[in-house]
Amino acid sequence: MSDPLRQEIAAAASIWIVKIGTRVLTTEEGLLNQERVSALAEELHDLMQAGRKVCLVSSGAVGAGMGRLGLKKRPTDLSHLQAVAAVGQTALVEAYDRSLRAHGRHAAQILLTADDLDNRTRYLNIRNTILRLMEYGAVPIINENDTVSTEELQTTFGDNDRLAAMVTNLIRAPLLVLLSDVEGLYDRDPRDPAAQVITTVPRLDESILSLARDKATGISKGGMASKLEAARLATTAGENVIITSGKSPGNLRRILAGEEVGTLLVAQGQALASWKRWIGFTAQPRGVLTVDDGAAVAVTSQGKSLLAIGVVGSEGTFRKGDVVSIRGKGGLEFARGLSNYSADEVLKIKGLKTEQIAPVLGHCPHDELIHRDNMALTAANAEGRRPKADE
Repeated sequence: MSDPLRQEIAAAASIWIVKIGTRVLTTEEGLLNQERVSALAEELHDLMQAGRKVCLVSSGAVGAGMGRLGLKKRPTDLSHLQAVAAVGQTALVEAYDRSLRAHGRHAAQILLTADDLDNRTRYLNIRNTILRLMEYGAVPIINENDTVSTEELQTTFGDNDRLAAMVTNLIRAPLLVLLSDVEGLYDRDPRDPAAQVITTVPRLDESILSLARDKATGISKGGMASKLEAARLATTAGENVIITSGKSPGNLRRILAGEEVGTLLVAQGQALASWKRWIGFTAQPRGVLTVDDGAAVAVTSQGKSLLAIGVVGSEGTFRKGDVVSIRGKGGLEFARGLSNYSADEVLKIKGLKTEQIAPVLGHCPHDELIHRDNMALTAANAEGRRPKADE
């Protein structure tokens, strides 16, 4: 059944980011499922035939490597996993390229690390490369560079869901589709016979996030927690996200048709500018500023810059121009921005009025500790949207 909101989103989304996970791409033995790769390539081709540009974030390198090396069990230590992933990455891209060439298209491999996106110059170079590839009609196949990962292939991005959200923000793609091994976000434990897929999430609040946590421990569980975090990064920046099954043939076509497939998580407010996406959702903070309630309200609801007088605490070692996290007294982050002062300077001027800065430091190059133009909200305000000044 078609839905007017989904039809509008599908029609307006000129660029799609599609993320597919290992469980969808591999067999029960953990090997790459060639038939599923071919089916996905056909659907990607159909989207492009319909005038959409497509970028694929794909897991599956380890499974492909196991198949190529004849392994029956997934290695457990890091060096062997990285070696298998290195062999498998070539096999994975070859499988995509072979399947896409059947439709007259080509795959392009892009391997990333968190440092690549943390560095502003490299971030822009990656963005330009992806956009040019899509202009050529190629499909960028993006994965983390597992050979330099350091956390047991649990990636420096956290996982490929987060990487997909970062790529969504990188190229300002209006739609992110997370292809999972489940039909969507359920309203309770999926093992409960009464569980149903939530079709639309207008706002990703605590009631929704709690669905991915164990009720007894409060700890996030399974892949859905990472998908909701990825959805938070994308929807807060103003893009839409759909979580659905990658095992059900034709789901991408159904999304294009505006059908109620999986769970739609709706964008919050207007889309953020590229500069603020990098500040708020990609660059890694070098420090933390804790602010009082008045400063938090001024930033989140009034579109104001952050002044030194509103800062009650500073942590970390950062320089002028570094990204810092802005948090309330409760410890929750609500914004990030580029600091006009170093960590040592902030410790000296926090809590001071602007006119008191020069007598303390000997100069006052900036009235604001963080200017509004160099700040991005990372969470919606009490009304569930960003103030107009931040749009």
